[in-house]
Amino acid sequence: MSPGPGALRPHPLLFALLLMAATFAASCGVGSSVFKKEYEYEEELYLALDGSATLNVNASIAALVALRGADLPVDPKARVDRELVRGLFSGPGATVARVSLSRRDTRRFVHVSVDVEDVRALQRLAPFAWSSYRFDRQGETVEYRQTVGSPAGRPMKAPTETAWNGQELVVFRMHVPSRIEFHNAPSRRVERGNILEWEQPLAERLAGAPLDIQVQMQAQSILSRTLLLFGSTIVAAALTFAVVIWWVARRGRRPAVAESR
Repeated sequence: MSPGPGALRPHPLLFALLLMAATFAASCGVGSSVFKKEYEYEEELYLALDGSATLNVNASIAALVALRGADLPVDPKARVDRELVRGLFSGPGATVARVSLSRRDTRRFVHVSVDVEDVRALQRLAPFAWSSYRFDRQGETVEYRQTVGSPAGRPMKAPTETAWNGQELVVFRMHVPSRIEFHNAPSRRVERGNILEWEQPLAERLAGAPLDIQVQMQAQSILSRTLLLFGSTIVAAALTFAVVIWWVARRGRRPAVAESR
C-alpha cells in the first residue's frame, strides 16, 4: 500500500545521516563513550622491561602550580615561555623530548614528554618528586610500584585563578609492556593495549589522598612472545609440510617397487 499524497517522506540525506550515526554507535560498542574523558592533570607512563620509560604529562598550568608549585603564570592571557616549561621538567638522567601548549575551557595547558633510561630517575625531577618509584625483577616477573604523595604547590584562589568547578579529574595512566599478572587499578580491568588507569578527583589529589600504584608483569614482552609463537607456528607448519611430502613420496615408491619385482 503506497503512502497517500499528504504522507511525510524521509529526506534521503537525513536517512543517510541517521544510518551513519547508527553505524558509528555500533562500532563504538554498547556502553562506550563517544567523547574522550578530559583531565586537569594527566601522567601517562610508557614503561619498558629494561626499566626505561617515557612519561607524558598533560596538565593545566593551574594544576601544575597548585599540585607541583610550578613557577608559571596562571593568567590565561599571559605568555607562557616554552623554555621555562622545558627547564621545569629537565634534570639528571632525563631528556625532554617535546613541549607544546594548548587551551581548553579558558585555561592554558602544557604537554610535555620526558624520556628516562631508568624509571626510578623520575623522582629526582621536581615535577615528579612527590612520587617514589620501584622497579624490581624477580625471576620471570617484574614488579612496578609508584606511591604518589602529597602535593607541594601553592593554594589557588579558585575560581578566579583556576575557573575550576569541582568536577575536575586527575589520572595516572600506564602502558604495560608485557602480560599483566597483577594490578590494583580501581576499575579492576585492563583497557585495550594493556593500559591501566588510576583516577582521582582533583580535590582529593590537592588534599593529598594517598595513591598506591602496583603492577606485576611477565619479564618477557608481548612482542617477543608473539614473535616466538609466530616462529614456532611457521616451524611446525614447515615440519608438517615436510612430513606430508615424505609420506606422499614414500607411497608413490611402493607401487613402483612392487611393479619392478
